[in-house]
Amino acid sequence: MAGGVGTDVGRSIDDYLSLSEADLRELNATAIDNQIKGSRILIVDDEAHHVAQLEELLADEGFTNVTSTLDPERGLTMVFSDEPDIVLLDLHMPDITGVDFMRHVRADPTRFPLLPILVLTDDTSHETRRHALSQGANDILVKPFDAVEVMLRVQNLLEVKRLNHQIEKHSEELEVLVGIRTAELEHTRMEVLERLAIAAEYRDDDTRDHTRRVGHAAALMAQTMGLTPFEVDTMRRASPLHDLGKIGIPDSVLLKPGKLTEEEFAVIKTHARIGAEILEGSEYHLLEMAKDIAIAHHEKFDGTGYPNGLRGDQIPLPARIVSVADVFDALTHERCYKPAWPVDDAITEISAQSGKQFDPNVVEAFLILAQQHRLVV
Repeated sequence: MAGGVGTDVGRSIDDYLSLSEADLRELNATAIDNQIKGSRILIVDDEAHHVAQLEELLADEGFTNVTSTLDPERGLTMVFSDEPDIVLLDLHMPDITGVDFMRHVRADPTRFPLLPILVLTDDTSHETRRHALSQGANDILVKPFDAVEVMLRVQNLLEVKRLNHQIEKHSEELEVLVGIRTAELEHTRMEVLERLAIAAEYRDDDTRDHTRRVGHAAALMAQTMGLTPFEVDTMRRASPLHDLGKIGIPDSVLLKPGKLTEEEFAVIKTHARIGAEILEGSEYHLLEMAKDIAIAHHEKFDGTGYPNGLRGDQIPLPARIVSVADVFDALTHERCYKPAWPVDDAITEISAQSGKQFDPNVVEAFLILAQQHRLVV
């Protein structure tokens, strides 16, 4: 490519789109080489002629950001303040040895996890090399230096650092992406459940607000009773599914105006089991709670409810809470078989059923909310 791809600074987007695959590879390689040559290199060596030699070698290879010090203590300060991309470190120095230096730098593994340290030493013993590597050295250079070896070691370590940083960045991006996808999945799941609840309630509540009001009231009561924020939110989302089983009830029974016969009421009561059967088998906590609510929200505290005649604490707490919310909302809103009750009359009825139809603790929470005018009607 004439002039080299790295020399064209003012390219437009169209120019890049017109590049061949080979040109793009060359352009990318040039960018990586420029990035490596601009790396911050710190030389820590108490021998001035070695420092000068290294600086000259690095400058000849195009490295433009090289600093050095003969004082290892100052070198430590520079590591923590300047955060270099690589350290070229003499092993044998007075006061602070190269090993001591590495111990300080590696003391907090989260501070410089990717910082490569290239040790400089004239000691070629295996024990010294093993000790240096065990204390945090990434590679070792033996004095006197070979110019080609110095450049290869430095470039290799910087390339490994660049790739590790790229992997780390990619992992972070993937983590963010997974978080976004998880949130989208949760939102979709919630929307499906909400629409399922609306589909069931739509058959005998044209406003489609009953499920929302019951969920809201149940969450408020759960909060007033001291349930955790997680359980309160789950209550708010699970409660609207309490009458899901209505899907299986014939319109002739569900929408019948006036009083039901015993046979028709027996059919109506099956909606509790139908709803539980639809929701059964999920490991999702929200659906497990919704199943408990569906099967037991018509149980009564005194054991006279349906479908299983449970009493007291045998009835799951979420179902005891929804029972109050459901009855209050049903009383205060018109249905095909009855007019709406005045709110005060409905509150009086709920209070009168404490210990009979309803859990007294739930009724207490309900009355607190009623006094505060926080219930949606």
